[in-house]
This record gives sequence, structure tokens and C-alpha cells, in this order.
Amino acid sequence: MRSKAVDDTVDDSPPGPDPRIKLMSIKVKRWRAQPMSQVLNGRGELGNLMRRARLIEQAQQHLRDHLPSELGEHLFVGGFHQGRLTVITDRAVWLTRLRYEQSRLLSLLHELPGFAAVTGFDFKVRPVRPAKVPPRQTRHLPAHAADELSSCAADVEDPTLKRALERLASHAERDP
Repeated sequence: MRSKAVDDTVDDSPPGPDPRIKLMSIKVKRWRAQPMSQVLNGRGELGNLMRRARLIEQAQQHLRDHLPSELGEHLFVGGFHQGRLTVITDRAVWLTRLRYEQSRLLSLLHELPGFAAVTGFDFKVRPVRPAKVPPRQTRHLPAHAADELSSCAADVEDPTLKRALERLASHAERDP
């Protein structure tokens, strides 16, 4: 307990945080937390992007459905900019065939809602290169080399090195 003689000022404020320290207020803004479906389908930039992606996917599927199957599987819709639809294919052969189908493709697109503004196509070839699987390197250990490794393992005192040499020698090609 404080004596009045030692401290002339009496603090009548309720106990709690020091009033000189400024506390930050953490308030949740209602407009920031939104359900994911509303974010993806809403009026913001992400909603517009998702709508555009769905339209492009719809156009690609519609064109593939109405083209011969060998040609349709090589057709990809890349985007829509200034009234032109970008059509991508993986080989120049398919691009040539798509150019011959240009007027038919345009009429097919005009059947879809949202594609009446398409005035033409930009064709591009983008080869799809499959991922190369590195060839498996098989190594052969002759039987006489395995015998040498085993004799080395017998002379080694270090148990870790001894086990490693024995394990390596066990991979040798042995005659049945």
C-alpha cells in the first residue's frame, strides 16, 4: 500500500491498460468476408474472369462437338480480344484445316449466346511437347567385381562401410 507521503498523487483510474498506450482496434468488416461462390460469381474482377473462362470453355466445347473428332481434339480456344477469338492448335496441319473451316466455325459460334460479337479468328500453333521421361540407366555389376567388393568388405573394420560394400556386392549378376 502506498503512503500519501511518498506519492502525493493518487491514481483514481480503474485498473487496466496504460492509457498512454494506443490500442489497435480489430474490427471485422462485413464486406471483406464473402462466401467463395459469391467471390467467383460476383461483380468483381474475379467474377468477370470466371465468367470469361466459362464462356471460352463453352465455345471450345461447342466447336469441338461440331468438328470431326480427329480435328476437334487438336482445337483449343485461347481467348477473346477486340472481337477476335484466338484458336490454338498443336500442329500446322490442323491449323490449315481450321482455316478452311473458318466461315463454318464463325457461324457455329454465333449460335452461342455471348459470341455474336465475334468477327474473326486469330489462329496460332503452339506445339504441345510431352514431358520427357529420362531413360532408365541400368548398371551391370559383373560377378568378379562383386567378389572383389566382398573381399574388401571382409577386410574392412568399419561396420557401416562393411554393410555398404556387402549390399553393393549383392547386386552382382550371378549365374543361376
